[in-house]
Amino acid sequence: MPECRQLLVGDGEGQIGIQGLRLDLALKKVFPEISRSRVQQLIDEGYILVNGRKAKASYQVRIGDEVSVTIPDPQPLEVVAEEIPLNIIYEDKDLAVINKPAGMTVHPAPGHSRGTLVNALLARCHDLSGIGGYLRPGIVHRLDKDTSGLMLVAKNDLAHLRLAKAIKQRKVKRIYMGLVHGVPSPRQGCIDAPIGRHPVRRKEMTVTPINSRPAITNYKVIEEFSSYSLIEARLETGRTHQIRVHMAYIGHPIVGDPVYGRRKGNLGLRTQALHAARLVFSHPTTGEIMDFQAPLPTAFKEALDRLRRGLDLRKGG
Repeated sequence: MPECRQLLVGDGEGQIGIQGLRLDLALKKVFPEISRSRVQQLIDEGYILVNGRKAKASYQVRIGDEVSVTIPDPQPLEVVAEEIPLNIIYEDKDLAVINKPAGMTVHPAPGHSRGTLVNALLARCHDLSGIGGYLRPGIVHRLDKDTSGLMLVAKNDLAHLRLAKAIKQRKVKRIYMGLVHGVPSPRQGCIDAPIGRHPVRRKEMTVTPINSRPAITNYKVIEEFSSYSLIEARLETGRTHQIRVHMAYIGHPIVGDPVYGRRKGNLGLRTQALHAARLVFSHPTTGEIMDFQAPLPTAFKEALDRLRRGLDLRKGG
């Protein structure tokens, strides 16, 4: 049955002290077990009313407001094992390292329950960790759908906890190769700019001081051309779309990025030129230093080769 609650805003008996906050932040405080994005979705879909009317997530809650909250039952999402080929770089009883292709979504979501990395893992590995939940078994960290490269998968809960802790403590080295528009100046630098949800385009992230989290990306130019550069990017934090947002923020978006990039000059690429090329971490059981590298995918490499031959292919995008 759906959960329904009536909240009266104020500081008296039986009242909730959330006045002055944005509606989405206020309800996240009342329901800490629900993600902020889920709260915003409920607001958009009309499950949350203020004084009997639909309100925006940015509405500032006032004393005396009556907030009606209905949390619908979750829609069942079937997650099935699928025989999808996987490029497994390494595997033991505790973990696996996967070279994910561009175009593959990591985990199922409503409207996209098939063809994901999780579907493939369920068919290939029968002993994944359960900490990620029913939809994300074994998933310690993620890559964007159109980003290719190395991912860690945990095969038991202890390995998952230790690997997740190492990532949080910045003990896992994650190095990406990216092709960007223009040549960054300086050629090597640190982008320290907080990232949060875009205030209008809710599916996008942006650099903002409002309701954001710290985000740090180190980059350096490896090779430069007349209108493009090959960069190496190293994450210190792991925010959604971090490298893509940060490179666009300094004026050098990833080539082929459909959200933060440019419409023209994408060198014929059908996906973004961003690849998780190297992964270095301590094994969660043995402590051994594990160092893995994955070559650039074919389309990325071919675009780079054309640039090296002086063929920018800018005409017609």
